[in-house]
Amino acid sequence: MFSIIFIEPQVDYIIVGQGLAGSALAIRLLERGRRVSVFDEPIKNNCSRVAAGLFNPITGMGIVKTWLAEEVFASLHAFYTDCEKQFGQRFFFPSLLYRPFHSAEEQNNWMVKSAENGVSTFVEKIYTESGFGNEVNDPFGGILLNTCGYLDTVSFLASTRKFLISHNSWSDSYFAVEDVELSRESVSYRGVTARKIIFCQGIEANPFFDWLNIRPLKGETVTLNLDFEPAVIFNKGVYIVPSNGNSTYKAGATYELKNLSPDVTDKARVELVEKLTGLLKSPFSVVAQEWGIRPTTIDRRPIIGSHPLYKNLVIFNGLGTKGVSLAPYFSAHIAHWLEGKAEIMKEVNITRFNALYSKP
Repeated sequence: MFSIIFIEPQVDYIIVGQGLAGSALAIRLLERGRRVSVFDEPIKNNCSRVAAGLFNPITGMGIVKTWLAEEVFASLHAFYTDCEKQFGQRFFFPSLLYRPFHSAEEQNNWMVKSAENGVSTFVEKIYTESGFGNEVNDPFGGILLNTCGYLDTVSFLASTRKFLISHNSWSDSYFAVEDVELSRESVSYRGVTARKIIFCQGIEANPFFDWLNIRPLKGETVTLNLDFEPAVIFNKGVYIVPSNGNSTYKAGATYELKNLSPDVTDKARVELVEKLTGLLKSPFSVVAQEWGIRPTTIDRRPIIGSHPLYKNLVIFNGLGTKGVSLAPYFSAHIAHWLEGKAEIMKEVNITRFNALYSKP
């Protein structure tokens, strides 16, 4: 590891954390001609770096359209495509996604739902009988969705880091919150002065925002070898997306709120293998297993805004399991707000939790 020491001493914004949220925000601000300094100490099991990067506008057991699907998915497609062009690197892979039905009842429910306003936009085709029977178990058919795909998060974050380095805007040093110095109009940290600091640290402890109920959610994935190349992304209780290497795929993910041990577990491996066995018709072998911790909130919405007392301390956190989808849209949203061109929407505004804050 190495540290970039040519950080500008006077910038517009300091960003702490270079996961999906911090990376997207740094790119948005640099595009606007703002000077930024990003402090990041890469952690092996940062959730952004171990995630499969799947994005899908129709999710959940009830098969419903995700919140702000039209706006969010239009934003992510434009953002990652532009980043690929700017960085000269491929990491964004749009794809169709096939979700087999569990039962005839679910098939019937979808025949109704597919005609609902807004949902049909994302439906490519509905199969009332097996559509991919050579690859997966789908006796009741399934639904083929568009506007889906995956982001190679490792490649995206590495490309963003190179981009930031080229702008003298990145350091891999540990950010010591106790060295933050506040004044009425600015904030400084170890010789770097800025208008505001934006904390994009995920589950990492932060004494300024420790009153927020950011809940850690552990997720584990496995890497597979398959003897065939899936025609689309499959998702039925477990997703399968391409990974690095020939015939290598990542499958996941588990959801664990209680056991947050910093390691992979047999329990998660067994769960994923059972689901994969029920989904796939062909044999597979597990060659690796990874874990990460996602930052979630009780209402499943991001947290954006200024500290109740210190207005030049800002948080952008809580993207949870949908970081790939939400980071592009809300990084633009927070950038507009930082520049005084928009108000933070109430659904993500930190003020919804201000009752939890007690002044020191």
